[in-house]
Amino acid sequence: MISVNKQQAQLSEQTVLQKSFTQSFSSFITAFKKTIVLILFVALWEFVPQAGLVEKTFLPPFSEVVRTWWNLLVTGELWRHFEASILRSLFGFLLALAVAIPLGLLIGWYPLARDLLTPILELFRNTAALALLPVFILILGIGEVSKIAIVLFACTWPVLLNTISAVKNVDPLLINSARSMNFSSFKLFYKVILPASVPTIFTGIRMAGTGAILVLIAAEMVGAKAGLGYFITYTQYNFLIAEMYAGILTISLLGLIINYGLSSAERYFSRWKH
Repeated sequence: MISVNKQQAQLSEQTVLQKSFTQSFSSFITAFKKTIVLILFVALWEFVPQAGLVEKTFLPPFSEVVRTWWNLLVTGELWRHFEASILRSLFGFLLALAVAIPLGLLIGWYPLARDLLTPILELFRNTAALALLPVFILILGIGEVSKIAIVLFACTWPVLLNTISAVKNVDPLLINSARSMNFSSFKLFYKVILPASVPTIFTGIRMAGTGAILVLIAAEMVGAKAGLGYFITYTQYNFLIAEMYAGILTISLLGLIINYGLSSAERYFSRWKH
């Protein structure tokens, strides 16, 4: 009897180990599939300059760019420009959320507000933020205010329009069910409309997060003394090519960090779906 129990325990342990190995191998294969193109891109970037297919002066190998990036980080030069850009974009982005989400909920919920404001929304939604950059500089100067304002303008529209769409497209069955239970207007909005709108709102927020960086970098290239956009322009003019690619690489990493952070926030606020 004891030997039978031992055999069963050994079989159970082997089964657990096999399942663990299978899951680990499956996770490795999934991660490899997701990164294979990126690995090939980096390998190609390293190989092409080393093989002399392009001039190293204009396209340094990836390893040289990474060494330059690390040196800039250690000396604090890169961090100074990174900090300037992230603070500007974050401030403008948060201001856009504070303005666009309440306004979008209001417009989406009240037909009168939607009818009154739709024409002006349609006008500005089709106006590129960078096309208005000279206007912002003329009115607000070339200081911090104009850069934050251009980020605010660029981020407002995707969040606002997605919020309006989210509220308008809430399932009518949910609204009718809540009303049949005598929900007050506030409780209906808080318990039904807002949770159902979160996924679509976060689509706009993620679009705005990406746009905040792109618009700010372009604005910093025009008039700034610090920031990643200024750094890239400065290194280009001074023919510091490895440093220029290091700045571009930093922008890509920043975009990944922002996208990951917003995706995590979306999963948290949409956890009721799971």
